[in-house]
Parts: sequence; C-alpha cells; structure tokens
Amino acid sequence: MANVDAPFGLMPVRHLNGNAWNGATIRCRISASYATALFVGDPVILEPTNTSRGTTEKAPTVIRSDGVDGDYIFGVITSFDVYHADLTRMHSPASTTAYCNVCVAPDVIYWIRDDGVAALTKAQIGANAVGIFTHTGNTTTGVSKYELNSSTDAPAEDASNPLLILGVADVEDNEFDGSTDTHIIWEVMINMHQLRPTGDGTGALGELGA
Repeated sequence: MANVDAPFGLMPVRHLNGNAWNGATIRCRISASYATALFVGDPVILEPTNTSRGTTEKAPTVIRSDGVDGDYIFGVITSFDVYHADLTRMHSPASTTAYCNVCVAPDVIYWIRDDGVAALTKAQIGANAVGIFTHTGNTTTGVSKYELNSSTDAPAEDASNPLLILGVADVEDNEFDGSTDTHIIWEVMINMHQLRPTGDGTGALGELGA
C-alpha cells in the first residue's frame, strides 16, 4: 500500500543517544511585523532584524527558516501559547504577535515526510537534504506542511544543506521498498544548527540584530 501524502513538518522523536525526546523547549516570540503564518513543525531561525525584536522582551524572537540550501535552523516549533480570544486557534497567523515553544536541542532526531516527487532510495541515507514548502500549513490543525525535497534539490553530499538523513522511520505503514515508494517518513537531524559549532573550529552562528 502506498504511503499517504500527509506532510507534518519536522516532528522531534528522540535524542541521538537513544533517549526519548522529553518535550523540552524554550519559549519564543513571534513579532506582529512578521507577515508569514507559522505552524507546528516549522523550522525557525533567530529574527535577524533588530526592529522586529521586542525592546523589553525576554524571550528570543524567531521567524521561519525556509530550510533550503545554506539556511540555518535554530529549532522547530512544537506548540503555541493559548490564544484566549480564540481557543480554537492552533497556529500563528501572519502579522500577529504570538508565542511558540521551540525544540532547540542540536542532537534531536526528527521525522519528516518527503514530498513524493521522486522516489528516494538507500543511496540517500547519510546524505544532506533540504526542505520545501510546497503547501501552506493547515490552519485548522495547526500542522506544518514542510517536507523533505526529493527532486528539485535532491539529497546530496552537500554540507550547506540544513538536514542530514539518518534513515527511514521504523513505524507502521511507512512503506520503503528501496526503489519506487514515495512520501516516506525519514529520520533526520538538523545539520545547519545555530546552536552547534561548525566543524572548522569556529563557533555556532550567532544573529546580531541589524
């Protein structure tokens, strides 16, 4: 049976040492000046624009990371603070001040579904990958539509790609025949992480407001 076409963004599942992800996050702010809606499972980066940061705000301000070649990732949104004026709201609408909880641990392993454009095989395990926002997030469920790009920028040996494919998620109904299956759920780590030092001896990428 073919895998379903049901993207869900990046979902934290465990740490690299095998321990289950315990739900630890940090609270981050989304500025009303940011004109992009955000969803659970979206990768985010520290807000680079100083004017969009809260003057007395203690929480870091974030925006969405496109997750394409050369893009760093600070973490992944796992939930939003309750919006008391509308308890049904599960995402952060564009141009709205909101607060989200972000998984920022650099050693967390995530699940992500590929976009199904091309069939990926065992050759891609261990390769670097990028994501793609072909679809808009679901405003009813609040779930991201971020997917692993299988075709237009296929997985490769490319250290500037933000994701590293570790393998296929061993979960029920995740079909992988090694040749034709698509919409596979993959296990990945964030390769271009803002909190991880680079391999050339320099530190992690900071973001000074400009």
